[in-house]
Amino acid sequence: MKSVFFVARLVVFWFFVLLFAAILIAHTPPFEYRDTGSMFVLLIFIALVLVVTSAVSHLRRVRLIAGHIDDSTIGNRQRRQIEIPFEAGEAFDLLDAAVRELPRSEDIESARDSLQIRAKVKRPLTYGRQLGRLDPSTWFGHLRNQIFATVTPGEGIGSVTLVCEPELGAWSDWFRVDDGTNLENAEAITRAITRRIAEKRRNEQMRAQQTEREKERTVARLNLLHAQVEPHFLYNTLASAQYLTRSDPAQADQMLGHLIHYLRHSLPLRDDTLSTLGDELERTRAYLEIMRLRMGPRLSLQLDVPDVLRAMPMPPMMLQTLVENAIKHGLEPKPGGGTIWILARRDDDAVSITVADDGRGFSEAGGGTGIGLKNVRERLRLIYGTDALLSVVGNVPEGVAATITIPMHNDTTSDAS
Repeated sequence: MKSVFFVARLVVFWFFVLLFAAILIAHTPPFEYRDTGSMFVLLIFIALVLVVTSAVSHLRRVRLIAGHIDDSTIGNRQRRQIEIPFEAGEAFDLLDAAVRELPRSEDIESARDSLQIRAKVKRPLTYGRQLGRLDPSTWFGHLRNQIFATVTPGEGIGSVTLVCEPELGAWSDWFRVDDGTNLENAEAITRAITRRIAEKRRNEQMRAQQTEREKERTVARLNLLHAQVEPHFLYNTLASAQYLTRSDPAQADQMLGHLIHYLRHSLPLRDDTLSTLGDELERTRAYLEIMRLRMGPRLSLQLDVPDVLRAMPMPPMMLQTLVENAIKHGLEPKPGGGTIWILARRDDDAVSITVADDGRGFSEAGGGTGIGLKNVRERLRLIYGTDALLSVVGNVPEGVAATITIPMHNDTTSDAS
């Protein structure tokens, strides 16, 4: 019924226009003195047949494009409301790109500040020039279509109002059809926007998945590196305690007490969780107390860490790794032992933590350059990127000084002297 009413409406309006034109012509010399009634009737009939042909072609093409015919598809003027799940500026960029990629678009006016786009679109000859000048849809000229689009900002979304219509005024809809070209333009722009949204979502998901995979790989590498740090110390301590239970039970009891204190500051942490400088100091002191029982008076400790820095976050086990390295490569091989210094200083937005010893230094091959320091460097890179640094230099007059420099945490607000 909608199709019949649409065709009938066009026929009726064309009939009255042609009839009015025929009456005017019939009363205009030299036609007023001739019998032209039959000729005008024939011309009107032929014109109406052409109008019906053009209207039916329009309806068939609309059905091909939309798959159905109703009030929203049959008209020459198409309106769409599209919700884009991005902020208004990004939504405007998507809309602008979709309009510019539309075939035969020209005279594009894009105003990003006001979030408006205007464009003209050449109307294609959908079925060639089969009727030529006899096609009633071209009697007012082969017009262009036009596009007007605006973006309305919302809460995290941009609401697009899209209007596709003939370049001529609305009165022309009573006399001519657009062969579904504005419906085609509206559908094409809507598809382009939908495709771009889907593509952007896919890219975001791919980036999120890639970031998650990188995070998982980083955590796995940190877990592996962390796992390389702790076991050998625990094994050695338990072996020493087992030996002391037979030779010196009291000293074995002290060693196990220090081990319990050490584990108390170790076990609650996950491998990917930052500790604090204060907790690391407690863990390291427990470790050094255990080493005192093994080395006796050959090992001494000097500690200089301001209280204000003890709450600063830092990766677990790094401080102890430097201390272990100093004992293993510096003090244990030295007959008289020596001293370990642990110092911390703040410099602007970074904190430097130094572990120094007066042991054998770099004289021993491989001293201070083994897997422990490589482990520390790798973990610093994974956690801080290029913002952290490990430097190892010779101490004066002898020994080695290893310094970790890491970014200052925002929660630490006081300056250290």
